[in-house]
Order: sequence, then structure tokens, then C-alpha cells
Amino acid sequence: MASTTKRRFTDEFKREAVALWETSGRPQTEIAGELGIMPTMLRRWQRKLQESSGPPAGPTAKPPVSTMASPADQASEIAKLRRELDRARMERDILKKAVGIFAEMPR
Repeated sequence: MASTTKRRFTDEFKREAVALWETSGRPQTEIAGELGIMPTMLRRWQRKLQESSGPPAGPTAKPPVSTMASPADQASEIAKLRRELDRARMERDILKKAVGIFAEMPR
């Protein structure tokens, strides 16, 4: 049998991985697969973070967009789109860091 080395992840990586899972709305298995970890590990990290900081943010429901929106509705939509853009940028940054971490790992 081949021996496996226990991989260690930084607290920052764990927090960002959990944040990606909670805000993306994608399945746990999909996020874990992209990061190269077991889904149970992602869930364990989430539980530990919840115990130390409280309930997760979680994804929010998207309200329908009308075709003739008022200026207030348009401003609300712009704010929502900016939050989504920030979330997408965070996901991208997490994946970039994951690639860097895995590139540094010995094979």
C-alpha cells in the first residue's frame, strides 16, 4: 500500500473555501471537487467556523426583475449585481489560491 501524507490547509484557505460554498449556491461536492478535498472536510470546516463565529451568511433568494423598473428598483438591482460580482471575484480568488497551494505540494 502507498502511504499518504496528511495535507494541511491554512485557516485562511478553510475560511475562503467555506465562504465560497456558502455564497455560491453550488453543491458541497462540486466545491470540494474543485478544491481537491473531501466534501466531509468542507462540512467539518464550516461547523468549526460556525461554532466560533455564529450562523453562516448563506445564499439569498433572487427577486424577479420587472421590465419597467423604477429608479429605486434599478438602484436595488445595481446593488445586487455588485454583490454578485464581488462574490464571483471572491470565488475566482479562492480558486487561484487553491491552484497555487496545489502547485506547491510535492507529488
